Amino acid sequence: MIVEYIRYRVPPEAAGEFEAAYRRAVVPLGEAPQCLGHELSRCVDEPACYVLRIEWTSAEDHLNGFRNSDHFAAFFAEIKPYVSAIEEMRHYEQLITKTEPTLYEWAGGAAAFERLTEVFYGHVLADDLIGPLFAGMSPDHPRHVAIWLSEVFGGPGRYTRELGGYPRMLAHHLNRHLSEEQRRRWVSLLMDAAEEAGLPGDPEFRAAFAGYIEWGTRIAVQNSQPGATPPAEAPVPRWGWGVAPPYQP
Repeated sequence: MIVEYIRYRVPPEAAGEFEAAYRRAVVPLGEAPQCLGHELSRCVDEPACYVLRIEWTSAEDHLNGFRNSDHFAAFFAEIKPYVSAIEEMRHYEQLITKTEPTLYEWAGGAAAFERLTEVFYGHVLADDLIGPLFAGMSPDHPRHVAIWLSEVFGGPGRYTRELGGYPRMLAHHLNRHLSEEQRRRWVSLLMDAAEEAGLPGDPEFRAAFAGYIEWGTRIAVQNSQPGATPPAEAPVPRWGWGVAPPYQP
């Protein structure tokens, strides 16, 4: 993740219009898959000074993904009159962050997710409903899914760097005609595997874990239907303890 800071100095007579423009602008900004979060703050000591803080999946995603998107066009149309008020616009790499652990760390790291997927796919292959979907599964598939889940829950970005990222995962689901019954069985077996593999059982972790599994499997079913047109390019989602990341169907 990269953090961008944009510092503005806005004359007092333009402050109301500036803030209103940003309330409109953050709608397309927040819908962009490259944007992980944003906030606009006003200085207490110097009310003419504002700081916009945006979390991007990467500087490359910001400059060559977002900047070439319809989301940027809509965003820029709102804030264009205030470009001349910018005093600084730079990307920063985080060095020291809050001490709250990621879901990946809380779960036990890579070993925990590898243990989870090993147990899970053992049950999947023996299941009469979803087992046939995985009849030709590569021996590496459980490990690859563990790497995906590790990245989603805040671990290293190995799926993006080594295994093709979001487009590769999307390709596994296109035109598979997955049913709601199959999705529910998949979820049920994974939740059972989480117990068997010894993932943390505290309500906060399990709620966040189950939230992603529900979110992700429902999107997978949508993407698997005939005629589905999901976005071909997007970052691997990053899932935290709270709200789901934005998604554009």
